[in-house]
Amino acid sequence: MEEEKGIRTAGGKDSGYLFEFTPEGVFLTVYPSTEGDLKFELSDMRQILQDYNVLDYDITMLSRVVREASGRPVRLSGSFSAPPPSYDDDDDDAPLRNMDNAFANIMIDVSKDRMTATVRFDLSVGTRLPTAEMVMGALQAKNIVFGVDLAAVEEGVKSSTPFVAAQGIPPMHGENARIERRFDLGVKGRPVVTQYDKVDYKNLNLFVLAKRNDVLAVRVPQTQGTPGKNVYGDEVPARNGRPIPMPVGKNTKVIGENELVATIDGQIVDKKSTIGVDPHLVLKSGVNVGTGSVDFNGSVEIKGNVEQGFTVKATGDIEISGMVSGAMVEGRNVFIGGGINGMNRAKIKAEEDIRVAFVETAELEANRDIYIVDVALHSHLRAGKKIILEGKKGQLMGGKAEAGEEVRAVCLGNTASVVTRVVVGVDPNLQRQYKEACERYKDGKKRLQQVTQMLNTLGKIDISRLPEERIEQINALTRSQFPLAGQIRRDEKLIKKLEQELAEMKHGRIAVSDTIYQGVRTSINSIQKHFNSEAKHCTLTVRDDAVMIDPY
Repeated sequence: MEEEKGIRTAGGKDSGYLFEFTPEGVFLTVYPSTEGDLKFELSDMRQILQDYNVLDYDITMLSRVVREASGRPVRLSGSFSAPPPSYDDDDDDAPLRNMDNAFANIMIDVSKDRMTATVRFDLSVGTRLPTAEMVMGALQAKNIVFGVDLAAVEEGVKSSTPFVAAQGIPPMHGENARIERRFDLGVKGRPVVTQYDKVDYKNLNLFVLAKRNDVLAVRVPQTQGTPGKNVYGDEVPARNGRPIPMPVGKNTKVIGENELVATIDGQIVDKKSTIGVDPHLVLKSGVNVGTGSVDFNGSVEIKGNVEQGFTVKATGDIEISGMVSGAMVEGRNVFIGGGINGMNRAKIKAEEDIRVAFVETAELEANRDIYIVDVALHSHLRAGKKIILEGKKGQLMGGKAEAGEEVRAVCLGNTASVVTRVVVGVDPNLQRQYKEACERYKDGKKRLQQVTQMLNTLGKIDISRLPEERIEQINALTRSQFPLAGQIRRDEKLIKKLEQELAEMKHGRIAVSDTIYQGVRTSINSIQKHFNSEAKHCTLTVRDDAVMIDPY
């Protein structure tokens, strides 16, 4: 009678459970066990549901019904219309005995980003592989509706290997805006190579120049993102690209929103966040009594020599084709093609690098690197990072060379054993700043103490009886103690900062491709070594608080 009404059943009270498959839904009754244990497992219930092609049920609800065993029918799923399997209705245990012919469980794994749905089969509850229609039904029951690949499903049900059944479309994030430079500063400072592959050390391309209205950079605007869609059909938002400001610097302007152009002729100065143009001064003759000293807000190019007693100072780069004789030169980068005859008076200072053909009896100071093509004789060289002598002779002889990281040369000293000092591992510029700050701090403390003592003494005097001139001097003395105390506090902070920076400098190196002669005195990270005999092709470093000599 029940079959005529469209009702199918599985199990019975003796089996401990009863499934009722009706047009109104699928109901399960689990009877309380009088013996204290169940006659079936949860996997048995799931297998029966799968055999009847019931896939859209709540596994949590099924588990609770089995666990509670209330004896009351509980609805697990919606209406039922699939044909039942060919079991003998009189045999309540038939579903459990015929599991070898049952379908494997369909398991669907969805990735965390909900972009991929992978199907795998649980063969522990059945050995038959599900059909493509069953897999499609399981996907639909899981609300996986987008990116379903029917061809992949039909191919995947042919084996028990997991396969991707649905794939979403990931969002396409927008690209950030970017600045494209229309110049190359990489050639700056590189010697020109002639057609015969010879290096012209007198032409180092120190200046990268621009003409008025030249395009220096172009901004490529940001793009909008394209949203994606996951396997549930939900839209996945995309991130739009970020804008970037134009790198407007000195003597440049923006044209048409995305082009940066030069407003004057001059040298390109790229500071990453800004691109500017420095005026470019060209002196076709040298610096002498005819021109006087030079102090220029931009870059300077001098075709001749800089004579003794004159000064060349610029905020930009300085290129001198000739020689410097006992003069003062100070700029961002300094290139001296003819070399330096210092006469113990020349001082060359650079915010970044110094490049020179040779130097004799002069003082050179660079915050970054010093490059010398030929020789350095009886000079004092200070570089924040490196001192390099690797062209022609590449010889450092006499005087003192100090570098924060490395000194690299062909030869140190000479056969006459002239004393040559080489110090690495401590930035000499930091050392000088530290020494100056300590001296200034000491003098300031002393002066403040003197002012305080004088004011304490004057405090015992009736100032009203003093002349106005004397009273004004006392007031000036009183006011002077406040800026003096402020300077002392600033110097104290600076000293601590410099001490920390000096303490962090640990790795120094001296590399010599040919010979270290007798008379050379080295100091690496404050560890000293004096050479009483020659050493060939070696690299000096510090290990275990000792200077070690390794092959070059």
